[in-house]
Amino acid sequence: MGVVINRYEIYIVALDPTLGSEIKKSRPCVVISPDEMNHNINTVIIAPMTSTVKRYPTRISLEFQGKKGQVVLDQIRTVDKRRLMKKIGVLKKGTSEKISITLQDMFTI
Repeated sequence: MGVVINRYEIYIVALDPTLGSEIKKSRPCVVISPDEMNHNINTVIIAPMTSTVKRYPTRISLEFQGKKGQVVLDQIRTVDKRRLMKKIGVLKKGTSEKISITLQDMFTI
């Protein structure tokens, strides 16, 4: 089996091809799927990161590798693990907690 991928790790992910307003290119993304999924199937759920800061409730601000940006939870998608090119880090605990709370809020009626 390949590399073990864990929740809240950050990878460079090849997102193309995309359509319309989807976030494009290869860029840092946070793995947000649970480890049970990450360790047992060939896909993961990711949220792209961007340096463009917008005031949306589904955007989580962070600083990573000296740059300010956001995790874009309104652009989450499922990708094949082959799109993950390179692990570049892990989210800080405070940021991962904010993501978890925001995801719960997004999917709670």
